[in-house]
Amino acid sequence: MTFTDLQKQRRTTYVLGKKMTQTPEDIFEIVKSAVKNSPTAFNNQTVRTIVLTGDSHEKLWQLTADRLKLEVPDEATYNNTLAKINSAFKAGYGTILFFTDTSVVKSFEENIPLYAENFYDWSEQGHGIAEYATWLALTESGLGASLQHYNPLIDEQVAESFNVPSSWRLRAQMPFGSIESPADDKTFVADEDRFKLFKS
Repeated sequence: MTFTDLQKQRRTTYVLGKKMTQTPEDIFEIVKSAVKNSPTAFNNQTVRTIVLTGDSHEKLWQLTADRLKLEVPDEATYNNTLAKINSAFKAGYGTILFFTDTSVVKSFEENIPLYAENFYDWSEQGHGIAEYATWLALTESGLGASLQHYNPLIDEQVAESFNVPSSWRLRAQMPFGSIESPADDKTFVADEDRFKLFKS
């Protein structure tokens, strides 16, 4: 499968399952390779990950549901939220947590002051690349995923539950698993509204 084929195949998958041939160790190696080989500014490698499967994966989405209950007082709305968490995220095989190591960002800000105001933005760009690379690697393995952002709401609970270093800032959660229902077709903005070519 070519890179372009992978790009076209990757979709946000909300109906996930646990019908996996890969082991947790297999997934861990996929994530490590995708993140390690993703570029970062000045090769500062600020992206950190934690891979959750089994009870740890279940615990993440339970603590998310519990935390959201404090934010969504309306019972009907909360029940809809809970249903989405259970079917689209918790039902999957695992979740990848993406973090920024802020101590690395800070050290580059201090040691290269000329570009100090750029390093956090550059770390976010590195995140986008690493998350996309990971998503494509999961796609190549026949798995579905989505990218979620319940941070900073769950930051404290995640840190306590999974022994997260204090300098790691949670940036995204990627639930993954077997594809139990295909994603909808992707729609596109008109090319003329997005792209320009100047040849001379």
